[in-house]
Amino acid sequence: MLERAYDPYCGSAPVPGDLLRAWNLDPVLIAALSLGFMVGLAAIRRHGGDVASRRRWLIVCLAVLAVTLISPLCALSSALFSARVVHHMLLVAVAAPLLALAFPLRRPASARSLSAAVAAHVLTLWFWHAPQPYAFALSSDDAYWLMELTLFGSAVAFWRCVLGPGSASAPALFAHLTVIVQMGLLGALITFAPGALYAQHVLTTEPFGLSALDDQQLAGLVMWVPALIPYLLAALGGVVKLAGGDDVGERSVV
Repeated sequence: MLERAYDPYCGSAPVPGDLLRAWNLDPVLIAALSLGFMVGLAAIRRHGGDVASRRRWLIVCLAVLAVTLISPLCALSSALFSARVVHHMLLVAVAAPLLALAFPLRRPASARSLSAAVAAHVLTLWFWHAPQPYAFALSSDDAYWLMELTLFGSAVAFWRCVLGPGSASAPALFAHLTVIVQMGLLGALITFAPGALYAQHVLTTEPFGLSALDDQQLAGLVMWVPALIPYLLAALGGVVKLAGGDDVGERSVV
């Protein structure tokens, strides 16, 4: 008997006419997000500080995670690699800094912690967007969630280091520069690859009017340009604070 092919976590690749109905209503996911939200609210109340502001960051973070994991974007990422990259960039460049703002560090990160966070963030991005690890990530639900959680977790660690106390410092600005250069390089390599690299999308892009190579080039451009905007804005904010003489040792509440 032939083994049934794995059905991707977000569902089989939809066609355009079915996309708006392709919501991911996985009860385990919805329960996990709800539980995480309640635990997060309790932690914010317990630690005090600017509770209202931190609560708002947490709510917006949850909304971004819902768009990423529950909305039809999840299903679209089964069809288009470009949608997968948008999905990942929402995780690492939008939801992760929002969570970092909701739960900032108490004190500036050490040089070792900052270096480790930068390395983990960059390496997970490069690893999971290489063709073979990407294929592995789509081979089972466990592998899929390993990809999602390591991308998100490493991004949260990075953003907590560079958005907390010490954000207006040369090491934090260099950390931003490192990620910007590395992500830009990865985006450029994907954009200018001479052929389609991701076999999982070779047969799923045509209903959307794209060849597999067109889709891949669009994905590279997403990573190369718009995905870098949050990092550039955060770095610019650090430069402004540094120029204004803000105290890099300022303490946070968590």
